[in-house]
Amino acid sequence: MTIRLYDTSARQIRDFTPLTPGCVSIYLCGATVQAAPHIGHIRSGLNFDIMRRWFEYRGHEVTFVRNVTDIDDKIIAKGADQGRPWWAIGYANERAFNAGYDALGCLPPTYEPRATGHVPEMIEMMRGLIERGHAYEADGSVYFDVRSFPGYLQLSNQDLDDLRQPAEEGITGKRDPRDFAMWKATKPGEPDWETPWGRGRPGWHLECSAMAHKYLGSAFDIHGGGLDLIFPHHENEIAQAKAFGDDFARYWVHNAWVTMSGEKMSKSLGNSVLVSEMVKNWRPIVLRYYLGTPHYRSMIEYSEESLREAEAAFARIEGFVQRATEKAGRTVAPAAEVPPAFAEAMDDDLGVPHALAIIHTTVRQGNSALAADDKDEAIARLAEVRAMLGVLGLDPLDPHWAEESGGGEELHGVVDTLVRVVLEQRESARERKDWATADAIRDQLNRSGLAVEDGPDGPRWTLGNR
Repeated sequence: MTIRLYDTSARQIRDFTPLTPGCVSIYLCGATVQAAPHIGHIRSGLNFDIMRRWFEYRGHEVTFVRNVTDIDDKIIAKGADQGRPWWAIGYANERAFNAGYDALGCLPPTYEPRATGHVPEMIEMMRGLIERGHAYEADGSVYFDVRSFPGYLQLSNQDLDDLRQPAEEGITGKRDPRDFAMWKATKPGEPDWETPWGRGRPGWHLECSAMAHKYLGSAFDIHGGGLDLIFPHHENEIAQAKAFGDDFARYWVHNAWVTMSGEKMSKSLGNSVLVSEMVKNWRPIVLRYYLGTPHYRSMIEYSEESLREAEAAFARIEGFVQRATEKAGRTVAPAAEVPPAFAEAMDDDLGVPHALAIIHTTVRQGNSALAADDKDEAIARLAEVRAMLGVLGLDPLDPHWAEESGGGEELHGVVDTLVRVVLEQRESARERKDWATADAIRDQLNRSGLAVEDGPDGPRWTLGNR
C-alpha cells in the first residue's frame, strides 16, 4: 500500500513517504477572518479533512494544524469602516468559519493557532534571518531580501527578473521592490506589538512560517492550501523558513477553487455564496457531498442545477442505507475494510470521483439484493457502503449527521407518525380503487419534500429531492 499525492513543487504525482513511519504532519493555511466564509473557503478545509481521514484509515497518526490569520490589512479596514475593534471582527468571523467547518462535518484540527498569539516566535525568526543576512530593518519594518535566497520562486516556477510583488500600501525603505514585508511598522490607530526594531504588526507570510515551525518543527510532511496561495504566500513562506534553517514541508498540495461564471469565488468580486445561507436551504451533508466528491484539483463551477444533481445522487445512496438498515432490523456496523477498488482510487492522489463510483456500484448491488429479498447480501453491501462513506465523512448514520436537522431521532419519530396517518389514508383510497385521491396524496407528500415508495412490505417514505 502506497499513497500517492500530486506535489506542486515537483509538478507530478509522487509516492508519499512520511518523515516518521506511521505518522503524518499536515499544515493547512486556514481562514483569514475578515469576513464570514463562503463555500469556496470551506472547500479547502473539507478537501484536507478527507485527506486526513484517509491517512487515518490507512493507520497513520495525523497531526493536523490549521491556522487562523486574525490580523490583516482587511480585518483592520473592516473594523475602521464598522467602528468596531479589529479583534471583534476577527473573532466573530473565526466563529463563523468554525461553525461552517462543523456544519459540513470536518474533524477539528489537532491545533488551531492564531497569528496574534505567536508574535514571540515571529520575532525569533526575524532575528535569525537578519543575523544570517536574509532580512533587514528599514523605517521600523523588516523585509526579506529575496535575492539572498537562491531557491526563491521554485514552487511557482517564476523568474525573479520578471517578478512583481503585490503592492503593499505604505511600505517604504525596501532595497529591492521585490522584497516582501515580514513586519510592518506601526501606523496611528492600528494594533501593534513591541519588537527590537520598533512597534508594528506581522506580515502575512511570516505568521505561517513561525507557526508551522512551532507546532510541526523544522520539517514536516505536507503543506496545503488553495491554488491562489502558491504565490506570493507559499513561495514567501518557503523562503523565510528555509533561509532560517528549516527543511520545512516535503510535499505541497493545493486544492482548486469554487468558481461562479468562470471566476474564483471571492468577497471582493461580490460573487460569494455564504455557508451560513447555504445551510438554510440545503442539508449540510448534501453540501459536503457537492463540495467533497469532485477531485480536489478540479474546479467546481457553482450552480443550483449541479447542487440539485448532487442532492439526487446522495439521496440514492442514503435511500439504500435506510432501506437496508430497515431490512436488517438493526444498525449494521461499517465493514472493517473498504473494497480494494475504493482503496486503490483513494491511494491514487485521493481519487474521490473514482472512489464514489465504487460506492454507487455497491449501492446498485445492494438494491438488487433488497429487490431479491436477499437479506444477507444486502447487509454485506450496506457494511461496505458505510465503511466507504465513513472515509468521506458522508455516512448518514454517523451521529454527526443524525442531528443535522436539529431534531434527530425524536423529530424523525414525530414526522414518521404523522406521515403514517397520511399513508394510511392513501392506502384506503387505493383499496377502494380511488386512484385519483391516492395519487393526489402522494403528489402532496412529494411537494412537501417526501418521497413515497411502494414495496412488498407496504409504502415507505424518505426525504425526497427538490
